[in-house]
Amino acid sequence: MKEKVVLAYSGGLDTTAVIPWLKETFGYDVICCCVNCGQGEELDGLEERAKMSGASKLYIEDIVDDFCDNYIVPCVQAHAVYENKYLIGTAMARPAITKRLVEIARKEGAVAICHGATGKGNDQIRFELAIKALAPDIKIIAPWRMTDLWTMQSREDEIEYCRQHGIDLPFDAKHSYSRDRNLWHISHEGLELEDPANEPNYDDLLVLTVTPEQAPDEPEYVTMTFEKGIPKSINGVEMKVSDIIRKLNELGGKHGIGIIDIVENRVVGMKSRGVYETPGGTILYEAHQQLEELVLDRATSEVKKEMADKLSQVVYEGKWFTPLREAIQAFVESTQEYVTGEVKFKLYKGNIIKAGTTSPYSLYSESLASFTTGDMYDHHDADGFITLFGLPLKVRAMKMQEMKKENESK
Repeated sequence: MKEKVVLAYSGGLDTTAVIPWLKETFGYDVICCCVNCGQGEELDGLEERAKMSGASKLYIEDIVDDFCDNYIVPCVQAHAVYENKYLIGTAMARPAITKRLVEIARKEGAVAICHGATGKGNDQIRFELAIKALAPDIKIIAPWRMTDLWTMQSREDEIEYCRQHGIDLPFDAKHSYSRDRNLWHISHEGLELEDPANEPNYDDLLVLTVTPEQAPDEPEYVTMTFEKGIPKSINGVEMKVSDIIRKLNELGGKHGIGIIDIVENRVVGMKSRGVYETPGGTILYEAHQQLEELVLDRATSEVKKEMADKLSQVVYEGKWFTPLREAIQAFVESTQEYVTGEVKFKLYKGNIIKAGTTSPYSLYSESLASFTTGDMYDHHDADGFITLFGLPLKVRAMKMQEMKKENESK
Protein backbone atom coordinates (compact mmCIF):
# COMPACT_ATOMS: atom_id res chain seq x y z
CA MET A 1 0.00 0.00 0.00
CA LYS A 2 1.30 3.44 -0.91
CA GLU A 3 2.10 5.94 1.80
CA LYS A 4 -0.26 8.88 1.98
CA VAL A 5 0.47 12.58 1.88
CA VAL A 6 -2.05 15.29 2.64
CA LEU A 7 -1.67 18.29 0.34
CA ALA A 8 -2.86 21.73 1.42
CA TYR A 9 -4.84 22.31 -1.75
CA SER A 10 -6.20 25.63 -2.96
CA GLY A 11 -6.83 24.69 -6.56
CA GLY A 12 -4.40 27.36 -7.69
CA LEU A 13 -1.46 26.90 -10.00
CA ASP A 14 1.14 25.92 -7.38
CA THR A 15 -0.86 23.21 -5.62
CA THR A 16 -2.27 21.86 -8.89
CA ALA A 17 1.24 21.28 -10.23
CA VAL A 18 2.31 19.69 -6.95
CA ILE A 19 -0.12 16.75 -7.28
CA PRO A 20 1.50 14.95 -10.24
CA TRP A 21 4.94 15.97 -8.91
CA LEU A 22 4.32 14.23 -5.56
CA LYS A 23 3.20 11.05 -7.33
CA GLU A 24 6.15 11.00 -9.73
CA THR A 25 8.80 12.00 -7.20
CA PHE A 26 7.78 10.00 -4.11
CA GLY A 27 5.10 7.57 -5.27
CA TYR A 28 2.68 8.95 -2.71
CA ASP A 29 -1.06 8.52 -2.66
CA VAL A 30 -2.05 12.20 -2.76
CA ILE A 31 -5.00 13.31 -0.66
CA CYS A 32 -5.99 16.91 -1.26
CA CYS A 33 -7.47 18.97 1.52
CA CYS A 34 -9.00 22.33 0.73
CA VAL A 35 -9.86 24.18 3.91
CA ASN A 36 -12.70 26.61 3.33
CA CYS A 37 -12.13 29.87 5.20
CA GLY A 38 -14.57 31.75 3.02
CA GLN A 39 -12.90 31.70 -0.39
CA GLY A 40 -16.25 31.94 -2.14
CA GLU A 41 -16.36 31.00 -5.82
CA GLU A 42 -12.69 29.93 -5.71
CA LEU A 43 -13.97 26.55 -4.48
CA ASP A 44 -15.94 25.96 -7.67
CA GLY A 45 -14.66 23.07 -9.76
CA LEU A 46 -11.99 21.98 -7.27
CA GLU A 47 -13.00 18.34 -7.08
CA GLU A 48 -12.83 17.87 -10.84
CA ARG A 49 -9.47 19.66 -11.03
CA ALA A 50 -7.96 17.67 -8.13
CA LYS A 51 -9.02 14.33 -9.60
CA MET A 52 -7.89 15.37 -13.10
CA SER A 53 -4.49 16.24 -11.62
CA GLY A 54 -4.12 12.80 -10.04
CA ALA A 55 -5.38 13.13 -6.47
CA SER A 56 -7.08 10.05 -5.01
CA LYS A 57 -9.36 12.04 -2.74
CA LEU A 58 -10.39 15.62 -1.99
CA TYR A 59 -11.61 16.95 1.30
CA ILE A 60 -13.34 20.33 1.34
CA GLU A 61 -13.50 21.32 5.00
CA ASP A 62 -15.65 24.25 6.08
CA ILE A 63 -14.05 26.04 9.05
CA VAL A 64 -15.50 29.50 8.43
CA ASP A 65 -17.13 29.84 11.84
CA ASP A 66 -14.11 28.40 13.65
CA PHE A 67 -11.89 30.85 11.76
CA CYS A 68 -14.10 33.79 12.70
CA ASP A 69 -14.78 32.91 16.32
CA ASN A 70 -11.39 31.57 17.39
CA TYR A 71 -8.88 33.40 15.21
CA ILE A 72 -10.40 36.63 13.88
CA VAL A 73 -12.21 37.71 17.05
CA PRO A 74 -9.11 37.56 19.29
CA CYS A 75 -7.19 39.69 16.79
CA VAL A 76 -10.03 42.21 16.56
CA GLN A 77 -10.26 42.41 20.34
CA ALA A 78 -6.52 43.05 20.52
CA HIS A 79 -6.56 45.45 17.54
CA ALA A 80 -3.63 43.51 16.10
CA VAL A 81 -2.26 45.35 13.04
CA TYR A 82 1.09 44.46 11.48
CA GLU A 83 3.30 47.45 10.65
CA ASN A 84 0.42 49.89 11.20
CA LYS A 85 -1.50 48.76 8.12
CA TYR A 86 -1.92 45.03 7.54
CA LEU A 87 -4.90 43.39 9.27
CA ILE A 88 -3.10 40.00 9.12
CA GLY A 89 -5.81 38.24 7.10
CA THR A 90 -3.56 35.54 5.63
CA ALA A 91 -1.57 35.14 8.85
CA MET A 92 -4.72 34.55 10.94
CA ALA A 93 -6.00 31.88 8.57
CA ARG A 94 -2.88 29.74 8.33
CA PRO A 95 -3.01 28.22 11.85
CA ALA A 96 -6.73 27.50 11.44
CA ILE A 97 -6.05 25.77 8.12
CA THR A 98 -3.08 23.81 9.45
CA LYS A 99 -5.03 22.54 12.45
CA ARG A 100 -7.57 20.97 10.09
CA LEU A 101 -4.81 19.60 7.81
CA VAL A 102 -3.31 17.81 10.80
CA GLU A 103 -6.72 16.39 11.73
CA ILE A 104 -7.19 15.02 8.19
CA ALA A 105 -3.65 13.62 8.17
CA ARG A 106 -4.38 11.76 11.41
CA LYS A 107 -7.69 10.48 10.04
CA GLU A 108 -6.04 9.18 6.84
CA GLY A 109 -2.90 7.85 8.52
CA ALA A 110 -0.74 10.09 6.33
CA VAL A 111 3.01 10.20 6.88
CA ALA A 112 3.45 13.71 5.48
CA ILE A 113 1.81 17.05 4.88
CA CYS A 114 2.75 19.06 1.79
CA HIS A 115 2.25 22.74 1.14
CA GLY A 116 2.86 24.84 -1.97
CA ALA A 117 4.30 27.91 -0.27
CA THR A 118 7.45 29.32 -1.83
CA GLY A 119 10.85 29.53 -0.17
CA LYS A 120 10.66 33.33 -0.18
CA GLY A 121 7.37 33.87 1.60
CA ASN A 122 5.87 33.88 5.07
CA ASP A 123 3.40 31.03 4.56
CA GLN A 124 6.05 28.31 4.64
CA ILE A 125 6.91 29.45 8.17
CA ARG A 126 3.29 29.68 9.28
CA PHE A 127 2.35 26.22 7.98
CA GLU A 128 5.43 24.51 9.27
CA LEU A 129 5.54 26.06 12.74
CA ALA A 130 1.91 25.05 13.21
CA ILE A 131 2.59 21.48 12.02
CA LYS A 132 5.61 21.21 14.33
CA ALA A 133 3.50 22.43 17.27
CA LEU A 134 0.53 20.15 16.58
CA ALA A 135 2.11 17.06 14.97
CA PRO A 136 5.90 16.92 15.44
CA ASP A 137 6.00 13.35 14.11
CA ILE A 138 4.53 14.18 10.69
CA LYS A 139 6.93 14.86 7.83
CA ILE A 140 6.74 18.19 6.03
CA ILE A 141 7.24 18.47 2.26
CA ALA A 142 7.92 21.91 0.79
CA PRO A 143 8.52 21.45 -2.97
CA TRP A 144 9.69 25.00 -3.67
CA ARG A 145 12.66 24.49 -1.34
CA MET A 146 13.58 21.12 -2.82
CA THR A 147 15.43 22.58 -5.79
CA ASP A 148 17.16 19.29 -6.62
CA LEU A 149 13.76 17.67 -7.20
CA TRP A 150 11.45 20.61 -7.94
CA THR A 151 12.87 22.16 -11.11
CA MET A 152 10.07 24.62 -11.84
CA GLN A 153 11.10 28.18 -11.03
CA SER A 154 8.24 30.29 -12.37
CA ARG A 155 4.53 30.31 -13.00
CA GLU A 156 5.28 29.75 -16.69
CA ASP A 157 7.21 26.59 -15.79
CA GLU A 158 4.30 25.30 -13.72
CA ILE A 159 1.78 25.99 -16.47
CA GLU A 160 3.92 24.09 -18.98
CA TYR A 161 4.35 21.19 -16.52
CA CYS A 162 0.59 20.96 -16.06
CA ARG A 163 0.03 21.10 -19.81
CA GLN A 164 2.42 18.20 -20.31
CA HIS A 165 0.39 16.21 -17.78
CA GLY A 166 -2.90 16.94 -19.51
CA ILE A 167 -4.15 19.40 -16.91
CA ASP A 168 -6.21 22.29 -18.25
CA LEU A 169 -5.94 25.46 -16.17
CA PRO A 170 -8.39 28.38 -15.94
CA PHE A 171 -5.63 30.99 -15.66
CA ASP A 172 -2.39 32.05 -17.30
CA ALA A 173 0.83 33.66 -16.16
CA LYS A 174 0.42 37.07 -17.75
CA HIS A 175 -3.01 37.97 -16.40
CA SER A 176 -3.00 36.38 -12.98
CA TYR A 177 -2.06 38.02 -9.70
CA SER A 178 -0.88 35.82 -6.86
CA ARG A 179 -3.86 36.00 -4.52
CA ASP A 180 -4.97 34.68 -1.18
CA ARG A 181 -8.62 34.99 -0.26
CA ASN A 182 -10.73 34.16 2.75
CA LEU A 183 -13.80 35.64 4.42
CA TRP A 184 -11.68 38.37 6.03
CA HIS A 185 -9.74 39.69 3.05
CA ILE A 186 -8.06 39.15 -0.29
CA SER A 187 -4.39 39.84 -0.96
CA HIS A 188 -2.77 40.65 -4.31
CA GLU A 189 0.88 40.27 -5.31
CA GLY A 190 2.74 40.07 -8.62
CA LEU A 191 2.44 41.72 -12.03
CA GLU A 192 2.78 45.54 -11.80
CA LEU A 193 2.84 45.37 -7.98
CA GLU A 194 6.34 43.91 -8.04
CA ASP A 195 7.69 47.39 -8.76
CA PRO A 196 6.82 49.84 -5.95
CA ALA A 197 7.12 52.67 -8.49
CA ASN A 198 3.96 51.44 -10.23
CA GLU A 199 0.47 52.48 -9.25
CA PRO A 200 -1.80 49.45 -8.79
CA ASN A 201 -4.13 48.73 -11.68
CA TYR A 202 -7.21 48.88 -9.47
CA ASP A 203 -9.64 48.36 -12.34
CA ASP A 204 -8.14 44.93 -12.95
CA LEU A 205 -7.15 44.14 -9.39
CA LEU A 206 -10.03 44.81 -6.98
CA VAL A 207 -12.38 41.96 -6.11
CA LEU A 208 -14.17 42.78 -2.84
CA THR A 209 -14.43 46.55 -3.06
CA VAL A 210 -14.31 49.58 -5.34
CA THR A 211 -12.07 52.61 -5.30
CA PRO A 212 -13.36 55.60 -3.28
CA GLU A 213 -13.85 57.47 -6.58
CA GLN A 214 -16.34 54.81 -7.68
CA ALA A 215 -18.17 54.69 -4.34
CA PRO A 216 -21.63 56.28 -3.92
CA ASP A 217 -21.86 60.04 -3.49
CA GLU A 218 -24.14 59.63 -0.49
CA PRO A 219 -22.93 58.38 2.91
CA GLU A 220 -24.54 55.37 4.63
CA TYR A 221 -25.11 55.13 8.38
CA VAL A 222 -24.40 51.85 10.16
CA THR A 223 -25.04 50.86 13.77
CA MET A 224 -23.28 47.95 15.47
CA THR A 225 -23.43 46.43 18.94
CA PHE A 226 -20.74 44.58 20.86
CA GLU A 227 -20.85 42.38 23.94
CA LYS A 228 -17.58 41.83 25.79
CA GLY A 229 -15.68 42.85 22.67
CA ILE A 230 -17.55 40.45 20.37
CA PRO A 231 -19.71 41.92 17.57
CA LYS A 232 -23.37 40.97 17.97
CA SER A 233 -25.53 42.94 15.54
CA ILE A 234 -25.67 45.28 12.56
CA ASN A 235 -28.49 47.79 12.23
CA GLY A 236 -30.51 46.00 14.89
CA VAL A 237 -30.20 42.53 13.36
CA GLU A 238 -28.35 39.98 15.50
CA MET A 239 -25.97 37.70 13.58
CA LYS A 240 -23.15 35.28 14.18
CA VAL A 241 -19.67 36.69 13.66
CA SER A 242 -19.19 35.18 10.20
CA ASP A 243 -22.43 36.76 8.94
CA ILE A 244 -21.46 40.10 10.48
CA ILE A 245 -18.20 40.01 8.53
CA ARG A 246 -20.08 39.09 5.34
CA LYS A 247 -22.45 42.03 5.82
CA LEU A 248 -19.63 44.43 6.62
CA ASN A 249 -17.75 43.23 3.53
CA GLU A 250 -20.81 44.11 1.47
CA LEU A 251 -21.15 47.56 3.06
CA GLY A 252 -17.44 48.32 3.05
CA GLY A 253 -16.97 47.09 -0.50
CA LYS A 254 -19.78 49.32 -1.69
CA HIS A 255 -18.16 52.41 -0.13
CA GLY A 256 -14.51 51.78 -1.02
CA ILE A 257 -13.39 50.87 2.50
CA GLY A 258 -10.28 48.90 3.42
CA ILE A 259 -7.84 49.12 0.48
CA ILE A 260 -4.19 49.26 1.54
CA ASP A 261 -1.02 49.29 -0.55
CA ILE A 262 1.91 48.26 1.63
CA VAL A 263 5.58 47.38 1.36
CA GLU A 264 5.94 45.05 4.34
CA ASN A 265 8.86 43.31 6.01
CA ARG A 266 8.55 39.57 5.58
CA VAL A 267 9.74 37.18 8.28
CA VAL A 268 12.45 35.85 5.94
CA GLY A 269 14.09 39.27 5.76
CA MET A 270 13.00 40.75 2.45
CA LYS A 271 10.50 43.46 1.70
CA SER A 272 7.44 42.66 -0.38
CA ARG A 273 4.75 44.84 -1.91
CA GLY A 274 1.12 43.87 -1.86
CA VAL A 275 -2.38 45.27 -2.01
CA TYR A 276 -4.93 44.05 0.51
CA GLU A 277 -8.70 44.42 0.44
CA THR A 278 -10.25 44.14 3.89
CA PRO A 279 -13.53 46.07 3.74
CA GLY A 280 -15.46 44.38 6.53
CA GLY A 281 -12.42 43.86 8.73
CA THR A 282 -11.43 47.52 8.52
CA ILE A 283 -14.90 48.55 9.67
CA LEU A 284 -14.92 45.98 12.47
CA TYR A 285 -11.53 47.09 13.80
CA GLU A 286 -12.58 50.74 13.74
CA ALA A 287 -15.96 50.11 15.39
CA HIS A 288 -14.40 48.01 18.15
CA GLN A 289 -11.75 50.62 18.84
CA GLN A 290 -14.39 53.35 18.87
CA LEU A 291 -16.15 51.51 21.72
CA GLU A 292 -12.92 50.81 23.61
CA GLU A 293 -12.17 54.53 23.72
CA LEU A 294 -15.15 54.91 26.04
CA VAL A 295 -14.62 52.02 28.42
CA LEU A 296 -10.89 51.35 28.83
CA ASP A 297 -8.84 53.37 31.28
CA ARG A 298 -5.66 55.09 30.12
CA ALA A 299 -3.15 52.71 31.73
CA THR A 300 -4.87 49.61 30.38
CA SER A 301 -5.10 51.16 26.91
CA GLU A 302 -1.36 51.90 26.89
CA VAL A 303 -0.39 48.33 27.78
CA LYS A 304 -2.99 46.93 25.40
CA LYS A 305 -1.38 48.83 22.51
CA GLU A 306 1.92 47.13 23.32
CA MET A 307 0.21 43.73 23.45
CA ALA A 308 -1.52 44.44 20.13
CA ASP A 309 1.81 45.11 18.44
CA LYS A 310 3.29 41.97 19.97
CA LEU A 311 0.30 39.83 18.97
CA SER A 312 0.42 41.09 15.39
CA GLN A 313 4.08 40.09 15.22
CA VAL A 314 3.44 36.70 16.82
CA VAL A 315 0.62 35.91 14.40
CA TYR A 316 2.47 37.28 11.37
CA GLU A 317 5.46 35.07 12.22
CA GLY A 318 3.33 31.93 12.44
CA LYS A 319 3.59 31.47 16.21
CA TRP A 320 -0.11 31.01 16.93
CA PHE A 321 0.27 27.72 18.78
CA THR A 322 2.63 29.08 21.42
CA PRO A 323 2.40 29.94 25.12
CA LEU A 324 3.10 33.58 24.26
CA ARG A 325 0.05 33.91 22.02
CA GLU A 326 -2.10 32.25 24.68
CA ALA A 327 -0.79 34.63 27.34
CA ILE A 328 -1.35 37.74 25.23
CA GLN A 329 -4.86 36.57 24.33
CA ALA A 330 -5.65 35.95 28.00
CA PHE A 331 -4.63 39.54 28.82
CA VAL A 332 -6.68 40.93 25.93
CA GLU A 333 -9.75 38.92 26.90
CA SER A 334 -9.55 40.32 30.44
CA THR A 335 -9.70 43.84 28.99
CA GLN A 336 -12.89 43.02 27.09
CA GLU A 337 -15.08 42.42 30.14
CA TYR A 338 -16.80 45.79 29.77
CA VAL A 339 -16.40 46.43 26.03
CA THR A 340 -20.15 46.36 25.55
CA GLY A 341 -22.28 48.95 23.83
CA GLU A 342 -23.44 50.49 20.58
CA VAL A 343 -21.37 52.15 17.87
CA LYS A 344 -22.73 54.30 15.09
CA PHE A 345 -20.74 55.53 12.09
CA LYS A 346 -21.17 56.50 8.48
CA LEU A 347 -19.37 55.12 5.46
CA TYR A 348 -18.36 57.57 2.76
CA LYS A 349 -15.85 57.19 -0.06
CA GLY A 350 -13.26 55.13 1.77
CA ASN A 351 -13.86 56.75 5.17
CA ILE A 352 -15.40 55.48 8.41
CA ILE A 353 -16.75 58.55 10.21
CA LYS A 354 -17.90 58.46 13.84
CA ALA A 355 -21.56 59.20 14.47
CA GLY A 356 -21.98 58.37 18.15
CA THR A 357 -20.98 55.73 20.71
CA THR A 358 -22.77 54.56 23.88
CA SER A 359 -21.95 52.03 26.58
CA PRO A 360 -23.37 51.25 30.03
CA TYR A 361 -19.72 51.01 31.16
CA SER A 362 -18.56 54.30 29.67
CA LEU A 363 -15.89 56.06 31.71
CA TYR A 364 -16.66 59.33 29.98
CA SER A 365 -18.22 61.83 32.38
CA GLU A 366 -19.89 64.81 30.77
CA SER A 367 -19.79 66.76 34.01
CA LEU A 368 -16.03 66.20 34.30
CA ALA A 369 -15.23 66.86 30.65
CA SER A 370 -17.44 69.94 30.40
CA PHE A 371 -15.90 73.41 30.57
CA THR A 372 -18.42 74.26 33.27
CA THR A 373 -17.40 73.53 36.86
CA GLY A 374 -18.82 70.30 38.24
CA ASP A 375 -19.08 68.93 41.78
CA MET A 376 -16.36 66.29 41.20
CA TYR A 377 -13.67 68.64 39.96
CA ASP A 378 -12.11 71.62 41.71
CA HIS A 379 -9.91 73.65 39.38
CA HIS A 380 -7.63 74.52 42.30
CA ASP A 381 -6.63 70.84 42.60
CA ALA A 382 -4.71 71.22 39.37
CA ASP A 383 -2.15 73.48 41.12
CA GLY A 384 -0.74 70.73 43.29
CA PHE A 385 -0.97 68.15 40.53
CA ILE A 386 1.01 70.25 38.07
CA THR A 387 3.60 71.08 40.77
CA LEU A 388 4.25 67.40 41.45
CA PHE A 389 3.90 66.29 37.83
CA GLY A 390 6.39 68.90 36.69
CA LEU A 391 8.79 68.53 39.62
CA PRO A 392 11.43 66.48 37.72
CA LEU A 393 11.52 69.10 34.95
CA LYS A 394 11.88 71.94 37.45
CA VAL A 395 14.63 70.20 39.43
CA ARG A 396 16.60 69.52 36.27
CA ALA A 397 16.21 73.10 35.01
CA MET A 398 17.38 74.48 38.38
CA LYS A 399 20.40 72.19 38.31
CA MET A 400 21.30 73.30 34.78
CA GLN A 401 21.03 76.98 35.82
CA GLU A 402 23.30 76.31 38.79
CA MET A 403 25.92 74.62 36.63
CA LYS A 404 25.76 77.42 34.06
CA LYS A 405 26.43 80.03 36.75
CA GLU A 406 29.37 78.01 38.09
CA ASN A 407 30.90 77.75 34.61
CA GLU A 408 30.47 81.46 33.97
CA SER A 409 32.18 82.37 37.24
CA LYS A 410 35.31 80.39 36.38
